[in-house]
Amino acid sequence: MQKVKYFFILIAVSAFLFSFNPPKKEKIKWLSLTELAVAYQKQPKPIIIDVYTNWCGWCKVMDKETYGNDKVAAYINENYYAVKFNAESKDSAVLGTQKYGYNPAYKANDLAVYLLFGRMGYPTTVLLSSIDAQPAPLSGYLKPSELEPPLKFFGDGVYKNKNFPDFMKEFAAAW
Repeated sequence: MQKVKYFFILIAVSAFLFSFNPPKKEKIKWLSLTELAVAYQKQPKPIIIDVYTNWCGWCKVMDKETYGNDKVAAYINENYYAVKFNAESKDSAVLGTQKYGYNPAYKANDLAVYLLFGRMGYPTTVLLSSIDAQPAPLSGYLKPSELEPPLKFFGDGVYKNKNFPDFMKEFAAAW
């Protein structure tokens, strides 16, 4: 009887230990807007902002499948400052020298309204060549292969010498 009791305890402990999965570590080094301001002042580089909401199912899919992709994450970490921004945040937000607050008419933060040109759809990936540049929003779920060209257009600095359609004529996908 004693052996059976120890056997079941051993199985229960083993099941507990093997079922424990530590929280998954984010592959992309996401910054807050405050951290972005500090880092950008030290060393400017392009910015990617993931504009999302808590209720958005496609935002979660994009986090897992696109931002969780090793090649996407490595490229963003090397060439961009990455920020996640909850569009429905009621907290004030600062980007560059501009301060934004909550906008009840849109049920969203004015930073999201500015970045998305008032076209509130989630997820939206916003690319900025510099902190004060005009936003380039890419609305909707994007697969890694769909995100690659715009990421490289800004991340490799191609935007300085070429427009996007000309860039796409020569672009060779690697992801």
